[in-house]
Amino acid sequence: MTDSAARAVKRVRELRSTALPAGSRTGTRHPLVAVAMAAPLALLLAVACGGWHAVVVQASSVAGLMGR
Repeated sequence: MTDSAARAVKRVRELRSTALPAGSRTGTRHPLVAVAMAAPLALLLAVACGGWHAVVVQASSVAGLMGR
């Protein structure tokens, strides 16, 4: 019973190593890639919900946090 934590950690590591396809990278993606992924959905939601003002306010807040 004392080594159950060690077995659990080993199993989690094995699952993580097999969950990703071979050759795939882990880590952070480039900020422009993230923007390219999120912008179309944000624009669609802004048009569908009529929330242009909210989008502008949120974008300016994020830009302020990023220091731009």
